[in-house]
This record gives sequence, structure tokens and C-alpha cells, in this order.
Amino acid sequence: MCVGVPMQVLSVDGIAARATDGREEALIDLSLTGPVQVGDWILTFLGAAREIITEDEARKITAALDGLRNLMEGNDLGDAFADLDNRAPQLPPHLQAALDAGKTTA
Repeated sequence: MCVGVPMQVLSVDGIAARATDGREEALIDLSLTGPVQVGDWILTFLGAAREIITEDEARKITAALDGLRNLMEGNDLGDAFADLDNRAPQLPPHLQAALDAGKTTA
């Protein structure tokens, strides 16, 4: 399994960027994202950026990863999933549309 890590772009040189997750800096391949600017947030997988994300998305993903790290160290999750605590599960839009249309099988 591959886990995406949010990183903020520090500098850009062609299709490569120097970025940080707040702990470490890394050289990131930007081939899949197109142009990025210093300050942008990117979701990275094994040294490559897959997409540009918002600062809010980066904050939520980082909180979840920090919570999982805490759990693996024997601590509790804290508020790592606070954005999910007070809402019911949601179907992806295409499945919700099918359910709303009365379709329960393919």
C-alpha cells in the first residue's frame, strides 16, 4: 500500500520541486501535476506528486497521518479524524445518484 504525503513546494526547477512535509525536505517529480508554484501543496507518493491539493486538504491528511503515527506508537488518535467525527458516511456522487434513482444493482 502506498500512502500519499502532503508537501509544500519550496522551489521549482522544471519538472522537479523541492518540497517539505514540515519534517523533511525532498526532491519531488512533478511530471503528473503540470506547473506548480512555490507555496503550492502537492500530494506525493514515493517521490512523485500526483496532484495539487488545497492547504485545507493538506492539513486534514497530515492530521490523519499524525493520528495514525500516534496510534502506532501506542498513543490515542486525538482529533486526527475530527473532520469525519460528526457526519454520517457518504456515498460517492455517482453511487448516490444511482441510489436516488432507485437502482440497487447494476
